[in-house]
Amino acid sequence: MENESEIMTPDAAEIRNRIYTIRGKQVMLDSDLAELYGYEVKNLNRQVKRNIRRFPKDFMFQLTRDEMEILRCQNVTANVKSRTLPYAFTEQGIYMLATVLRGELAEQQSIFIMRAFREMRHFIANNAELFDRISKVELKQLEYQKHTDERFDQIFEYIGSHKETNQKLFFDGQIYDAFSLLIELIQKAEQDIILIDGYVDVSTLNLLAKKQSGVSVSIYTFQKTKLTAQDIVVFNAQYPQLDVKYSNAFHDRFLILDGKTVYHIGASLKDAGKKSFAVMLMKNAAEEMLEKLKSV
Repeated sequence: MENESEIMTPDAAEIRNRIYTIRGKQVMLDSDLAELYGYEVKNLNRQVKRNIRRFPKDFMFQLTRDEMEILRCQNVTANVKSRTLPYAFTEQGIYMLATVLRGELAEQQSIFIMRAFREMRHFIANNAELFDRISKVELKQLEYQKHTDERFDQIFEYIGSHKETNQKLFFDGQIYDAFSLLIELIQKAEQDIILIDGYVDVSTLNLLAKKQSGVSVSIYTFQKTKLTAQDIVVFNAQYPQLDVKYSNAFHDRFLILDGKTVYHIGASLKDAGKKSFAVMLMKNAAEEMLEKLKSV
């Protein structure tokens, strides 16, 4: 962290004003994220470039000059004063950025940001009745002029006063919600975690790193996994003990906690929230699953 004394305390409305729609995606600019995390923009982007394989095009992209000019015209608060074309981070990219920057503060700031993204999705998905009261023209104004429209804040106050649904079914784009539930499940384990997932990578380990201290992890995955031996060594150096085994015996993904509780997960953990999927508790399945693993 560069200058912790200058880190801003996130305000929900302020963060929402820094979320823009570019190329049909809700994104935040590198300059705004750098300010939130207490970094200089160049140093934040340097960290990203050092870990560029973690930031595919659907996680991060650089604006064109036309996009930057449109953003300046439509958003008077947009922080795009630099001559260098800024980078835009999607919700997935912001989550990955927190893992790159690391530290308790980066995680804390990311939580505020992800909540702002989640509120915007819930505005659309969970408050359909409000759409009947607002014309299409007004909705467009809410999207492009939210920094001056008081009704936007009133809508979010309404959302904030209503209890959220504890969803087990996730739709395309619900990255934060999906990761939040998976982390919650992982943190329930007190002794050991077994993950059966054919496609694991470093993103999977970032989730498993949220486990309680002393909890061991066993992963059953395909031989052609993107997880390298070095990734396993690095993980074990900080979050022991991880054991990776290779098997083609399973098609679906399963999470087994303390040898007692089994969850069926409809997508690889690294892809949670990218497409619609479900997480389902499987009752009385642990004994049968563990017996099958003995033969793997």
